[in-house]
Amino acid sequence: MCQAFSTFVSNVLNGSSKSIRIYSTYREAIQVRQLVEKSGGLSRRAFLRCLGAVIALTAVARELLFGAEAPGQAASLGLPLPEERVEATLRRLFGNRPLNQGDGKVRLELPLIAEDGANVAVTVEANLPMTTAAYVSNIYIISDKNRRPMIAKFSLAPEAGRAFIATSIRLAATTDVRAVVEMNDGILYAASKHVRVTVSGCGDVPQS
Repeated sequence: MCQAFSTFVSNVLNGSSKSIRIYSTYREAIQVRQLVEKSGGLSRRAFLRCLGAVIALTAVARELLFGAEAPGQAASLGLPLPEERVEATLRRLFGNRPLNQGDGKVRLELPLIAEDGANVAVTVEANLPMTTAAYVSNIYIISDKNRRPMIAKFSLAPEAGRAFIATSIRLAATTDVRAVVEMNDGILYAASKHVRVTVSGCGDVPQS
C-alpha cells in the first residue's frame, strides 16, 4: 500500500494525467466535507458538489482498474436500441471487421417457409477448427427484419470438440436469417438464408 501511494505521488509530480485527475477529485471531496462541517448540514450546493465528486471518482477508479476501452471494444459492448436496424446491429457487434463468406465453412439450416414464426427450428454447424490454438468462440443468429435483429448468441470452447448449435427462434416477418461464426482470433464467417414467414411470431411490428 505504501509503495502504491509513493508511486501515485510520483505520478502526480511527474504530470501523470490519471493521477492528477484523482488528486484533483480527492481535493474536491475534502472541500465538500469541510463545507458540510462548517454549515452543520448538507446544503443543496454541497450535495451537488458531493455527487459530482463521487461520479468523478467512480469513473477514474474504473479507468485505472480496467483501462480505457478501445473504440472497437466499446462498440461491441454497446446495448441494443429498442428498435435497431440490422446494419446497426452488425456494426455494434462486430465493428468494422469483415463478414467473410462461409461457403464450405458455415452450414445454416432452417425451413424455407415457416408457417408459425413463433417456433422456427434452426441449426448452425461450422466446419472449422476446435483446438486450443484456433476455435469457434461464438455463434450468432441474426434476423434482418426483427425489431431487435440479434436473436441468439452461443459461446463455445475447444472442449466442445464440434461447433454445432440447434435451437428454435421467433421471426417477425419474411426475412433473411444470418448465422455469424466468430473465431477466437476475431475472424468472422457468415451464411444466410431467406425464410418466408406465414404468421408472425412476434408481437412487434417488423422492420420495413
